Amino acid sequence: MAESKRDYYEVLGVSKDADDATLKKAYRQVAKKYHPDMNPGDAEAEKKFKEASEAYAVLSDPEKRRQYDQFGHAAFEGGAGGAGGFGGFDFGGADFSDIFGDIFGDLFGGSGRRGRGSQGPMKGMNIRKSVRITFEEAVFGCEKEIEVVLKDPCPKCSGTGAKQGTSPETCSKCGGKGQVVYTQQSFFGTVQNVQTCPDCHGTGKIIREKCPDCSGTGFVASKKKIALSIPAGIDNGQSVRIREKGEPGTNGGPRGDLLVEVAVSRHPIFQRQDMHIFSTVPISFAQAALGADVKIKTVDGDVLYTVKPGTKTDTKVRLKGKGVPSIRNSQVRGDHYVTLIIQTPEHLSSEAKEALRKFDALAGNTLNQNNDEGTKGPKGKKKGFMGKMKEAFDD
Repeated sequence: MAESKRDYYEVLGVSKDADDATLKKAYRQVAKKYHPDMNPGDAEAEKKFKEASEAYAVLSDPEKRRQYDQFGHAAFEGGAGGAGGFGGFDFGGADFSDIFGDIFGDLFGGSGRRGRGSQGPMKGMNIRKSVRITFEEAVFGCEKEIEVVLKDPCPKCSGTGAKQGTSPETCSKCGGKGQVVYTQQSFFGTVQNVQTCPDCHGTGKIIREKCPDCSGTGFVASKKKIALSIPAGIDNGQSVRIREKGEPGTNGGPRGDLLVEVAVSRHPIFQRQDMHIFSTVPISFAQAALGADVKIKTVDGDVLYTVKPGTKTDTKVRLKGKGVPSIRNSQVRGDHYVTLIIQTPEHLSSEAKEALRKFDALAGNTLNQNNDEGTKGPKGKKKGFMGKMKEAFDD
């Protein structure tokens, strides 16, 4: 019944003004999620897959979409649009070969349009490595040397993979094309899928007698040392790409790349945020009160900074241009932000304590500011009349 069906736009999760590309992308996501091959034995998933396929078949056809927008589901029921197909809808006009070839290629192991060029030159896979550097090396850049296992064409068979005196043969299964066509029956009818040949793995060639040095792969692996230039300003987790130092390509394609991820060690003093550096510097009470020159450590070395008299703890200081260089332009640098922390001395000699008491007496007598001429109790409060009477009787 028409009223039991969900709105086609709702099924695909798109708005009513969605263009063809948006519809196709939405259908791909929904159909992949509920495809029977991905949910074997799940009747509910199969139902949702069919529902999405019906919605896409209508909305991807301009004329059917126009009718649906005007009449809704009734457009494809008995009176308005003819019966048949799935749930009263006629799928005759929908090209599901194209839909499966373009949208479900990754589910079936290869697709029509994307798979046809697999025999052409293909770039090799990338290789990933990691390297650890210090905080300062990340700031200023450095040169490193890393060891990588690389594959090179086998010198004995010249990369063919075949034993000397023999040659690879054309694959009989795919006729040298590297791909085979499988025909499948589905509820949409007959669907053809192009897949990589399982016998020759897409090469179009079969090696009967393999080269003993490379075991038929055509490549031999060896350890190599690669020079790595790490740019100034690189941050933890970022990678350096070295072109064509990855896996070999196929059919004359270029090598892949070597991607080296950088791990930056923590610094005992400095912390980094983007291009800025942060640190704290302890100063004494005397330096804060009277002002003084203090040394501040930076990545460029010690910097002499003049603390102003009366400086409070947690005062922020900005050292312009003492931060991290931009990875795109090493001439541009961030700043270094320093927080001044006043330290309270923990161990004072008797002479220092006496000097501090004298200083306090001259600076406001804060040590005795809660005392007065009256007698006070244990918590610094004046004793009332009853308290004084109790003390007299106790005596």
